[in-house]
Amino acid sequence: MLLITYDVSTETSAGRRRLRRVAKTCLNYGQRVQKSVFECQVNAMEKDRLTDQLLQEIDEKEDSLRIYRIIEPLENNREEYGNIQATNFEDTLIV
Repeated sequence: MLLITYDVSTETSAGRRRLRRVAKTCLNYGQRVQKSVFECQVNAMEKDRLTDQLLQEIDEKEDSLRIYRIIEPLENNREEYGNIQATNFEDTLIV
């Protein structure tokens, strides 16, 4: 399980395009939990591919990207409050 957070500068149209591409890339691997925060459950090869794709999208001089590895079991490391529409990755996923 990865937690991905990013801050992309949107002062220019190029920055707004980068923001959309970063979000789309993250959506291909996981679920949005806040505007610029995603939870992704991936294996090692997918993590490397995801990281490479994100690094190709961001401008390292203007944007920031953080990838946190969440140690399992999740029930010991995550507390949730409020209206949460999370996907249960342990159940059957229908795409």
